[in-house]
Amino acid sequence: MKPIEPVIEVSNLSKVFRVAQRDKSSLLSSLSSLIHRQYAHIEALRDINLQIQKGEVRALIGPNGAGKSSTIKVLTGILYPTTGSIRVLGVDPWTNRNALASELGVLFGQKTQLWWDLPALDTFYLHKQMYSIPNHSYQENLDYFIDVLSLHQVVKKPVRQLSLGERMKCEFICALLHEPQLVFLDEPTIGLDIFSKEAIRAFVKKVNREKGTTFIITTHDLSDIEDLCNNVTVINHGGIVFNDSIESLGTYFSSRKIIDIKFQKPVQESELSSYNVMSFSGLSASIEVDLEHNPLQSELQRLLGIGLIQDININNPSIESVIKDIYSKPRTGEDLVLSK
Repeated sequence: MKPIEPVIEVSNLSKVFRVAQRDKSSLLSSLSSLIHRQYAHIEALRDINLQIQKGEVRALIGPNGAGKSSTIKVLTGILYPTTGSIRVLGVDPWTNRNALASELGVLFGQKTQLWWDLPALDTFYLHKQMYSIPNHSYQENLDYFIDVLSLHQVVKKPVRQLSLGERMKCEFICALLHEPQLVFLDEPTIGLDIFSKEAIRAFVKKVNREKGTTFIITTHDLSDIEDLCNNVTVINHGGIVFNDSIESLGTYFSSRKIIDIKFQKPVQESELSSYNVMSFSGLSASIEVDLEHNPLQSELQRLLGIGLIQDININNPSIESVIKDIYSKPRTGEDLVLSK
C-alpha cells in the first residue's frame, strides 16, 4: 500500500527580509539614505521542519511577532521562502498558487469576507461563482452547514444586523463552502461569548470528523487548543521550539509537579517558606516542586510534617504556565544583520 503523503511537509524552511534602515528621522538623514542606504536582513523564519497529516487539527501558536503569520503566508504561496522545501497538498505553494487556492479555506477572526449590507446568502452565492462550485454540491454543502450551525433565518438577514457570534458562524461557511482539504483558522473564537465558542468548537470537530478536513489553528485562547487540537507546534523567534502532541505539552516539565494541599487546621505561611508557594489561604496551599532535586516521596514526607493533611492532589503544571515558559525563552544568535 502506498504511504499517505502529508498534507503539509516543510524541510529546513527559512525566510529573510531585506528592510531599508535609517538612523534618524530628519531631512538630512532622508537625503543621505538615498545615496548610502543601509539594509537590515531580518530572519523571520529559521530552519522550520514540520509535517501535518490529513485530518489533523493542529495548533500553530506563539507570541506576537514569533513568525506564525510568515509561516502561514509561505504555506499558502503568498511569500517565497529564502531557503528550504515545502509541499502543501503535494505541490509547491508558490508555483501552484492558483490551483492550490481552491483547496484552501481561510478564516480571520478580525477580518470579514461578508458584505456588510447584504444577507450572508448573497456572499455564499458569490463564493459559489468564484470557486465554480457545481449547483448540487453548493446546495448540499450550504444546507449541511446551515443545519449544523442553526442559521436557517440568520443567513437571510443583512450582515450588519447579526451578532458577532452569528457573523463568525457565517464566516465559517464562507471558508468551508467549496470543501477545501486544508483550512487555516486565525483566532476563530476571538471576542465570542462562552456559548458561541462552544458552538464553533463543536462545529470544527464535526466537520473534521465527518469530512476529514485538516485544520491549522492560530490562537491565544488556550481553551481552543485544549478542546480542539491533537498536536501543537510552538513557534518563537522564528523557529519551532515545541512540536508534539497536546498530551506531551502537558508533561513538558516532567520533573515539575503542582501539589494542592488542604490542612485540617490552619498553618502559617512561613512554614512553607522552603517551597515555591503559588497560592496560600491558611487551610490550603498550592506549591510547585522540582523533582530533579528531591524525589516526590521525600517532598510528601516533608509536607506531612507541617500539619495534619485533609486532602492532597498532585498535578502537572498547567498548559498555560508551560506555554508562558516556552514563550519567555530567549533566542540564541543574531536575527538582524546590517548591510549596504
